[in-house]
Order: sequence, then structure tokens, then C-alpha cells
Amino acid sequence: MKLEIRDLHAEVEGREVLKGVNLSIRDGEFHVLMGPNGSGKTTLSSAIMGHPKVKVTKGDILLDGKSVLGMPADKRAKLGLFLEFQNPVEIEGLGMVNFLNSAKAAQSERTSFKDLMAEIKSGTEKLHLKEDIIGRSLNHGFSGGEKKKMEILQMRLLKPKMVVLDEPDSGLDVDAVKIVAENVSEFQKESKAGILLITHYARILDYMKPQHVHVLMDGRIVKEDGPALAKEIEKNGYKF
Repeated sequence: MKLEIRDLHAEVEGREVLKGVNLSIRDGEFHVLMGPNGSGKTTLSSAIMGHPKVKVTKGDILLDGKSVLGMPADKRAKLGLFLEFQNPVEIEGLGMVNFLNSAKAAQSERTSFKDLMAEIKSGTEKLHLKEDIIGRSLNHGFSGGEKKKMEILQMRLLKPKMVVLDEPDSGLDVDAVKIVAENVSEFQKESKAGILLITHYARILDYMKPQHVHVLMDGRIVKEDGPALAKEIEKNGYKF
């Protein structure tokens, strides 16, 4: 799969946030997007997934050459797109297992309940989540770290082809950052998915091997390079 973002302009509540973003990600590629607060990183991830509050005014978003503009988020997900939310929502009364079972069924993937439970148990162990989390409502009463890990568990189970991770390291302690990073890396190695990881800090990249780093400032990508660029930013900030 190939994700292409072409000259993307987008507004949020009438304010232009994205001002001509160009980005291309193929299967197996690992890209990192960095930038100061307010630069448009989360708006970009929301635009890719089709958030209704983000209005695309110019440009296009394509999957394998086909525009997804106008498609609702669920259809984009069925095509293989996955977004890990910066702030996952709590849904009291929606059991985690029921949610994951419904999501798998929506993919038209036939998985027995026994196999699903085995996958969930394996995933929770790899993410160092407590076993009793399986019986709880989705994200309800979860700590910030548990919510982020739950998003990664969903990614592992749903096996998307193109993944956008919106600050998966925010609010995590050092150990949790390493666990999340290792799970993302293992998933990509197994699935060959394309990944766009959005982050403020280079520390999570110590446990990963990205190939490309992009810097978004004031709605535009202003610099692109290899992993060394993330270290440069960590040392000197966004002074180009």
C-alpha cells in the first residue's frame, strides 16, 4: 500500500492549519513527523483518517492512487488505515473484548472467539498490561499509559496496512515508552506496514529504526532527512 498526501491544505473551525503538505509513505517504510506545538501534526493525522472537524480545502489524500477524500473514517479503516489517537476516548459500558470482536468482524475477518482471546492475551502480555484489563470497558478508568498501550493492542490485532501513530509516547514513563516502541517495531517487522509516527521527542526513536524524519512547521514540511535529524532537533530545537 502507498499513502500519498499531495499539496494538502486544511482548515479547523475556519482557521487554515495545513498549508500545502506533501508526503509519501510506502509499505514497510517508517517515517517520523516532528514539529513544535501548533504546527499542524494532529490536524494532519485527523485529515488522513477523515475527522469531520478537519475541512480539506485543497490537495488530496490517496491510497494506492485512489482518493479517500469524502470517505468516512470507517471506510478508510477498512481499506487498511489505522490511527492511534493522541487522547484515546473512554467508552463506559463497551466491553474491550466486544469492541475488538466487532472491529475484527467489520474487517470481514473470520476469527473464532477462542483465537481472538488468545490474540488479546498474547498482546496484553507483550504490552505488560494487567490481565484483568480484558474484562473492563474500553479505556474507562484506564491510566494514560494503559490507554496508549490499548491503542497499540488494537493495532496488533487489526493488522492495518498503513499506520499513523499520534504521539504514542506522550505521558508515558521510560519503561512504557520502551514497551510501546518495541511492540510497534515488532508489528512492522511482521506486517511490513507503512508507519507515520508523530512525536515531540527523540527518546522513543532510541528503540526504533525510522528511515525518514520530517519537520512540520506552520502547516508545511520545512525539512526532511534521516534519523540524525531527530537527534539534531533534540539538541538544538527547531532552529533551521
